[in-house]
Amino acid sequence: MASISTSKAEISYIQTGLLSTPPLRADGRGLHDFRTISLETGVAPLANGSAHLNIGKNPHDGGGGTEVLAAAKLEVETIDGQSDGVNGGRIVCTVSCSPSAYPHLSAPALDDLQHDMSTLLHQTLAHPSLHPPNLGILAGKKSWLLNLDCVVLADAGNTHDALFMAARAALWDCKVPRTRAVEYKAPGAKAQREGESGEMDVDVDAGAQQSGFDTRSIAARAVDFELPDYWDEGEVLGGRDKWPVCVTLNVATSPSGVQHYLDAIPQEEAATPLRLLLVFSFPPASSPNLHAMRILGSGELESGQIREFVASGEKYAQKMWDNALNGKLKEEDLRRGQKARDRVYEAVILLYLLG
Repeated sequence: MASISTSKAEISYIQTGLLSTPPLRADGRGLHDFRTISLETGVAPLANGSAHLNIGKNPHDGGGGTEVLAAAKLEVETIDGQSDGVNGGRIVCTVSCSPSAYPHLSAPALDDLQHDMSTLLHQTLAHPSLHPPNLGILAGKKSWLLNLDCVVLADAGNTHDALFMAARAALWDCKVPRTRAVEYKAPGAKAQREGESGEMDVDVDAGAQQSGFDTRSIAARAVDFELPDYWDEGEVLGGRDKWPVCVTLNVATSPSGVQHYLDAIPQEEAATPLRLLLVFSFPPASSPNLHAMRILGSGELESGQIREFVASGEKYAQKMWDNALNGKLKEEDLRRGQKARDRVYEAVILLYLLG
């Protein structure tokens, strides 16, 4: 949603081209065509999941385009009534905008833009219907807090779509560490073999000094956790097939009719300020879900037009989901898997040579 200086003549020229038959766009695309989408996951080594996405990168010099970096980081929260920790864990989404992406905006205006984007992303992705099932650690004691931080590095139009695609890719890439409950028993308590219930018992030497506080009458229960394997990246975030994508319908209106198009560049956004954001997900073996809808900009839409746009938006989102994003995510999984196997192979060869 970059705002650039556009004259009335330029706005009239762009609107006339969009509403003409056949429609004309400055870069020669059709009304429902996206620019080139490039995606890379695992770009932040210290994050549990990350992605770097670019829409509209110049194929000749690799520059330009709308650029978003997203990273998911897990931290442990205590559930004690005094903190924000909840059973089953929670998700917090934050969006930051680089000042270089919006040099025309003042600091307060940039803060407002960041707040609006953060609110939209958080209200959508933190909804209970999308909550991952594996963010809990110990019921009533510990849980995971998933911080999803997105940074808009460059805005060349269609920022909301890029934001949701980058967020989905980072959450797809996110790995939750495997944990094992730890149980402390009173001195003299009968030990259990480790691995029977996924818990580890810690006993005190019988010859050690006994505590004056007898806890043997208290039922044994897990009070803490540990990571069974420090080098294990963990398991994928539950329900990653449900994370939604956003499709933005830019609505051009005139006395002669109404036209909508996708993936607007900054000049087109300036000429068509009315936009309809639709957030869809397509879970496997289930019907499509509409998670959010928002109208941005000045102008009005009738209820009949909104119904038509929602039906059209579902088709565009399905195409984006299948062709533009899921295929790239699976390619990234294969690429990173091959890269990990190559590292293991190199380590084995090195050990063989040193041995």
